[in-house]
Amino acid sequence: MTRGIIIACVVVLILCLMPMFGVMWSSWFADRHGCTLNESGYHPCVVDGEDWGGLLGGAFIAGWFMLLTIPVGALTLLVLIVTLIIRWIRKCRAARQG
Repeated sequence: MTRGIIIACVVVLILCLMPMFGVMWSSWFADRHGCTLNESGYHPCVVDGEDWGGLLGGAFIAGWFMLLTIPVGALTLLVLIVTLIIRWIRKCRAARQG
């Protein structure tokens, strides 16, 4: 069960940081290919004959989801860590008693 809580902590951490990864990727891609990227709208970004502007703009603007995902993820992590600590304390008490 402890392994499950630790895996859940890692999954929650990854999910709550996904919008940040999208912002980082879109910024890196736009910089690498000389494209304009900002929150004012979608700008054309043609790379190898394909327009990546919509995808880059969407990934960049999705960073605003961090206002929701980070607090929810932090609260979920707090609950999981408290649960893990309580289980550890109970295990130590049970081992001490017999």
